[in-house]
Amino acid sequence: MVLIVNTTSDHSITDELKNSLQDKGVDADIIETDSMRISHCIGCNFCWLKTPGECSIKDDYEIIIKKMIHADQMWVISDTALGFLDHKGKNIYDRILPIATMYLKFVGDQMRHVPRYKMNTEMGLIYTGEPEVEYLKKWNARMALNFESKSLGVFGRDELKEAVSCMCL
Repeated sequence: MVLIVNTTSDHSITDELKNSLQDKGVDADIIETDSMRISHCIGCNFCWLKTPGECSIKDDYEIIIKKMIHADQMWVISDTALGFLDHKGKNIYDRILPIATMYLKFVGDQMRHVPRYKMNTEMGLIYTGEPEVEYLKKWNARMALNFESKSLGVFGRDELKEAVSCMCL
């Protein structure tokens, strides 16, 4: 299953994706976050120490993380600001932390968190605006790597066909 989290107010993007994916027979769950209450991570570490695997912030993000754990792919659609994701898009990634544990292990010469679940949700990003594209590609690849997954790529609003080709499992 493909999980698409749209943090923009532009629903035409998800409408276009929905139509393209239906034509290809891809099962997609689309979440529009513009009316949801999603707070930023406060760095309390409760998701590691007091309530393992569960964020201490009780808001609408719980819906997203529960679906993400079971998804083959997660695509985030985000506006950009100052060459990077805007705060809404960044929140989606920051709040993924409960799926990792506080325990660390070496992978090659780099340290990684030990995953909490046996899942490897692949991560893709669709942006609007004018980001530093090469930096976003590296950042998305590192995010996926940190969660023992792979990056599906970073695509602009005008590259939806290319993104859809990566969504076809």
